[in-house]
Amino acid sequence: MVTDAPAFLSAAAWRERERAHRARAERWTLPARERRGRRVPHPIDDFLFVYYPFSFGKLEAWHPGMGTALEVGEEVPEAFTREPYRVTGGVAFLDAGLLVEKDRQRLRWTLELLEATRDRAPNFACHGLHEWAMVYRGKEVRHEKTTPLRLPQEEIDAVVESRPVVCSHFDAFRFFAPEAQPLNRLQPTLMDRPGFEQPACIHANMDLYKWAAKSMPWIGAELLLDCFELAVKLRDLDMRASPYDLGAWGRVPVRIETPEGRREYEGEQRALAAEAAVLRGRLIAALGWVR
Repeated sequence: MVTDAPAFLSAAAWRERERAHRARAERWTLPARERRGRRVPHPIDDFLFVYYPFSFGKLEAWHPGMGTALEVGEEVPEAFTREPYRVTGGVAFLDAGLLVEKDRQRLRWTLELLEATRDRAPNFACHGLHEWAMVYRGKEVRHEKTTPLRLPQEEIDAVVESRPVVCSHFDAFRFFAPEAQPLNRLQPTLMDRPGFEQPACIHANMDLYKWAAKSMPWIGAELLLDCFELAVKLRDLDMRASPYDLGAWGRVPVRIETPEGRREYEGEQRALAAEAAVLRGRLIAALGWVR
């Protein structure tokens, strides 16, 4: 993991960084490509490549991030010949002066969302009920083609009806079954996202990968991949705590329908939220220049 890149990288240094990054990314992209070729999706590892529209190639591509210049010589790699890169005297660097105002505003909005989420009090009492609310009443089961449910529908419904549903994340809430949406104590909307997202939320922390991807190439490829790998761990907990049966994928459920399972979920959620807090802080620092 690289946190503080030097201001200048020789050709040999950045080529090594590029090689290491690609090898690390291919740990995830090569198996996903192979599964896609066989049409055998993985409910955890492939989710991020479907839910977040950021291609294998873009995850594998290396970028230094804002504030780092690269020695490129006369034969400039194609990736560094396109805006917002500028090449001068055999040196390539990201030039904020080439950023159009619309994109600058988008990055500024992302920064403000990250800061608002960081500053809100965490809620560790949701216990992953969003996945249960999505299949409430069983009219639509999102992952039924790849993953069966582990409980009868009536037991799933009983859990949703017996526990407080407090989902703060719009992109999770919008997939709730229509009958489950009124049960949520919060009613997040797309436009009010900054007013709801909080730093304990599994989906808000998974979305650090989305905001990192939308902030490329400015935040640098290593930070992007750090966010991706955390999102994989978050998705793993998300699905293990769901009403789906992941036994075929070697996953043991976190049975949030029991007190013991809820304690287990909260313990893992707290550990992952601590990791997310560090990455959120790094994203905020990497985008600080857009103010």
